[in-house]
Amino acid sequence: MDESPLLELRNLSTHYISQGGSRVVRAVDDVSLSLRAGETLGIVGESGSGKSTLALSMMRVLPPAARITNGQLLLNGEDLVPKSDDEMRHIRGKQIAMILQDPMASLNPLFTIGDQVGEPLRLHEGASRRSAWERAIGLLKAVRIPSPETRVKQYPHEMSGGMRQRIVGAIGISCEPRLLIADEPTTSLDLTIQAQYLKLLRDLQAEHNLGLIFITHNLGIVARMCDQLAVMYAGRIVETGPVSDVFNRPAHPYTAALLRSIPRMTQARERLTAIEGQPPDPSTLPPGCAFAGRCPSAFDRCRREAPPVMDVAPGRNARCWLVEDQAVPVATRGAA
Repeated sequence: MDESPLLELRNLSTHYISQGGSRVVRAVDDVSLSLRAGETLGIVGESGSGKSTLALSMMRVLPPAARITNGQLLLNGEDLVPKSDDEMRHIRGKQIAMILQDPMASLNPLFTIGDQVGEPLRLHEGASRRSAWERAIGLLKAVRIPSPETRVKQYPHEMSGGMRQRIVGAIGISCEPRLLIADEPTTSLDLTIQAQYLKLLRDLQAEHNLGLIFITHNLGIVARMCDQLAVMYAGRIVETGPVSDVFNRPAHPYTAALLRSIPRMTQARERLTAIEGQPPDPSTLPPGCAFAGRCPSAFDRCRREAPPVMDVAPGRNARCWLVEDQAVPVATRGAA
């Protein structure tokens, strides 16, 4: 596996700004992450934590009210933040692609499957319509769509939910991008189809050496699919590290609370742990740690000062004052 990062986010912030600038929602706030080719990064957190906005920021397809206000977004060492819309049109689909949560929001009901799967090939590689359709048949075979020669002539409403999700995956890999972002891609699938789809993603990743970012609420999927895990809360990454390490020894109380909420197949009956309260309004974040109001271990400093990113162990970090004695702030590493 290549040791150099395929994708690197450095202190990335994305804010939603109201007309006139009277209200600022810090949907993504000072996020730093990295991903290597062939590696899978899981991003988890409650609804509203900023996961999808982070994905849209990486794709540079933000709605008009949102803008990247700070930081760098490096793909193969090249910063995408200052790129123009025209430059990004040549990068999206070719170097970086995304599978959205709802395939019906991605597929146009007025165009055939063949035209939609072949569109990136025509745009990025200049393929003719006939050539694009022929390659679309091969892509549908790759994502295990039965009778692809027939399916390319059909429309999205003629497909099942599982087929539509696979078709979106075929569009995503059509130009063999280096990075694939999957935003809750299994939400609408039943468990059998979900298992098949996850295996399909792993097979495609192995075949194309993709860097894969998996955004999900399902920690079971993270345990099965991901190498690294980033836990997001109130627009910030509060803990990162290898999946097995984070699952076995969570450093942040929010991560621990998420893990305690997972049902376990044990003989003893146990009441699931609920996280009391609600996430804070990202437009009026409290001083200090955003999780302090819901954290049973919070103390005065948590409510006054926001913790910096601290190294917990090699390859692991967290934003929490509870680990300060064992951690080294990232900003001071190497300073002496």
